[in-house]
Amino acid sequence: MHKRNKHKDGYDFERLLKAHSDLDPFVFTNAHGTQTIDFAKPEAVKALNTALLKAHYDMGYWEFPKANLCPPIPGRVEYIHYMADVLKSPTPNANIKVLDIGTGASCIYPLLGHATYEWQFVGSDISERSLENAKKIVDKNKLGEAITFRLQRNPTHIFKEILRENDQFSLSICNPPFYKNEAEAFEATTRKLKGLGKLSDTVVRNFAGTAQELWFEGGEKAFLHTYLYESSLYKKQCVWYSSLVSNKAHVKSMQSSLKKLKAETVKVISMPMGNKVSRVVAWTFYTEKELKEVINNNYK
Repeated sequence: MHKRNKHKDGYDFERLLKAHSDLDPFVFTNAHGTQTIDFAKPEAVKALNTALLKAHYDMGYWEFPKANLCPPIPGRVEYIHYMADVLKSPTPNANIKVLDIGTGASCIYPLLGHATYEWQFVGSDISERSLENAKKIVDKNKLGEAITFRLQRNPTHIFKEILRENDQFSLSICNPPFYKNEAEAFEATTRKLKGLGKLSDTVVRNFAGTAQELWFEGGEKAFLHTYLYESSLYKKQCVWYSSLVSNKAHVKSMQSSLKKLKAETVKVISMPMGNKVSRVVAWTFYTEKELKEVINNNYK
């Protein structure tokens, strides 16, 4: 994990239980003598991540519908830390403004980004219901001045109808939908849980997530290439664009497309997390000289 990730040394369950007593029924000691939870139980996963937010990020309220995915805090904040490195701003800086594409009902990236680095956020989503829930979380944590939202009314667009003429963002972040349709998402979830030996109708439903979170017509590759193309229409309204990429095979096609779109710099960042390796692709249309000017003028 990133050197600034608070969770790189594992979970301090004593601290977590003090912060969120609802976690207690799910904690047990495994055969290796280590305290843990059953990660195949949605209630346990949500309780753990709620405890992490309360204990480490001073969040007093974090609730969202069961239909929505529960984001793992250590992995989500890992993305934030690596983007701080890309921005060359590893310390708190309220001058940095971030656009979170598909912020979701949990509002996780704005919460973590503001708590860790004091960044300002605009979260966009195609689900009005998700944004209503995200706003409730923000309001209850008194973060309304730091985090605002915009509804994307056209689900085929990323930046169109979201970016405004006078907008100037330091960064865009995104955790894109993985699948082409509901059937593909259901099959992948079923396969994963079967491998864990935890397959049941209830568990599959609880892990399924909503349509907006999991699938996009054409799948992850189609979403990412729409993202790339639209970023080229707003070259100077965002200093760095970025996205998580689930399928490693999509990275090469992204690099090829970004070359054609005349991106100045493209970074591929590997993020090892246990046995899993995630990756982020980040790109900018700013020259090196322009990037230095931005850092000198805006990030100090």
